[in-house]
Amino acid sequence: MVHFKNRYMVMEVFIDASRGEADPVILTQFNITKVIRDSIQLNFGECGLAASLGSLQVKYVNPVTKLCVIRVSREDHQKVWAAITMVRSIGKIPVSFNLLDVSGSIRACKKAALECEEAKFEQYKLAAGDRMTQEIIESVQSCFAKLKGLDS
Repeated sequence: MVHFKNRYMVMEVFIDASRGEADPVILTQFNITKVIRDSIQLNFGECGLAASLGSLQVKYVNPVTKLCVIRVSREDHQKVWAAITMVRSIGKIPVSFNLLDVSGSIRACKKAALECEEAKFEQYKLAAGDRMTQEIIESVQSCFAKLKGLDS
């Protein structure tokens, strides 16, 4: 039996709400998957999209810290990475993606993502100050639990 090889990419999304609409976009797995698929199709055509679509999956998204984990096949990870780099907007909101880590296993990806999440949440708490609500804390804690329970 042949084992299917994947790559897991931990990506950070930068949203430039000042240049877009007044209502910033909320990051979801659907939004991110759609813009990645559109970018692959635009830059690599139908064949590029068909080749990478079988393994492309957004495994995790945190809308507060703007971190996401994307799974893709080992053969297509550079193509998908290039397509993600070329994404310029989600809806009408300008965004850019930053690759933080590429891993060959979900365990290593989870470890890197948890480190990034904890650092970004501390930074978010300092920036938010008094505006930090219990609802936001609970949302982030549920995202942490989702990330810790992440498996293939």
